[in-house]
Amino acid sequence: MKIESLLEDLYGDDPARAEAAAEEIVARGEELVPGLLAGAAGGSGSARLKPYQRALGLIGPAAFDGLVAAWRREEVSGWLANRLLTAFDERCADRYAELAASPKYGVAGEGFSGLLRLRTDSEAGLRALVACYAHGRAVPYKADDYARALHDAFRPRLRALRRDPGVPPRVRRGAMAALVVGGGADALDDRDRATVERLIRVKIPHETPALPSNVLSGWWMAVPAASYEGLFDALDLHDRRPVTCAAGNAASEGRQIRVPGKADGDRARSVGRVFVTPELDGWRLIFGDYDLLVGDDWDDITDTVERLSTHCGQAQFFFLDDAGGSDVWMVAENGTVIRRFVAEGDPEGEGAPLPWETLAVDAPDYDPEYDDAPPHAGTLGARSACAHLSVDPNEIGPETRVRGHGWLAVTAPGVGHGAFPGRLPL
Repeated sequence: MKIESLLEDLYGDDPARAEAAAEEIVARGEELVPGLLAGAAGGSGSARLKPYQRALGLIGPAAFDGLVAAWRREEVSGWLANRLLTAFDERCADRYAELAASPKYGVAGEGFSGLLRLRTDSEAGLRALVACYAHGRAVPYKADDYARALHDAFRPRLRALRRDPGVPPRVRRGAMAALVVGGGADALDDRDRATVERLIRVKIPHETPALPSNVLSGWWMAVPAASYEGLFDALDLHDRRPVTCAAGNAASEGRQIRVPGKADGDRARSVGRVFVTPELDGWRLIFGDYDLLVGDDWDDITDTVERLSTHCGQAQFFFLDDAGGSDVWMVAENGTVIRRFVAEGDPEGEGAPLPWETLAVDAPDYDPEYDDAPPHAGTLGARSACAHLSVDPNEIGPETRVRGHGWLAVTAPGVGHGAFPGRLPL
């Protein structure tokens, strides 16, 4: 019977013919693979591929091997291989692991995608996972998700690798990375946690500070370094610990996690991480999750900045969104906003202009007879104002005066840092 007829019966309305077609496909197996691949490559559209996926999946390992071989010979496109590789079941788990171990980023990603879909506790999959973190190359697609999905099963073996003296150092490093990606710092034992903390202390004095980019958008707050300790109470931050700028930046840009409520019946809470920089030219800057730290509306923003200034003497807030056209900065002292500049279309100001501001009415070409300029419309946006008010994050570098170290804190008590999955650069 021709392949087309088999596929018609396989996806037809007659259960008996479909069962017979499936049996014939399995019986003929490897013989049908070249024709199935050629047929799948002869058209376009995901819906049209379903009969071919079903037939290849029924054949199993022989079809998997034929597909991969055709992909490597470029007889099958990467797009088609991606679609057809979703067809196979647990019989091909080790074959997916072989793909995951490939040094080629795209091939390895297909392997980890298959392992994740199957959720198979595969020793070969564990080895591929460790290897992908040990090599120091870009982490393949879905590798992190696979580490998280299989973490409970893999954790004992990964910890054993960490303590095995016969394992090469790079493999032990890969095992540590897999542990942290899968389960956060809580997945490490006491010895490894102490090692990480010691490494952070060693790196802190020698790093050149750098801060999160605000090229298209960004936000941050600033407080005087001499009184920065008050920010932890003002913002209700918890479990602070020393951190490098590299790790702090990555953590502050990471996603929230959801944790159970404090008591039975309580709703789950969103928790994020907050990076407080070392002292930079006399100031400490604060980066983190906007929604959790600041809020959604002007009242929330104002309350946060004023509360922060009550604890620290002064507080500054900066917000940029080039795509949305927002440009905001705010200064509060001892619990009261003294100056606010908002540009969302037409600039608006609140409070007396500060001494360094260049106002529209002071511009050389301003003509009071013809020009209508709001008296408090500052001409400098947040990217320029920050340099006058405190420090410009984009200018932080080797020439910046640095004192102390940064802190990483979380926005809720009783959660700790270990619940956040993923690696942080040190």
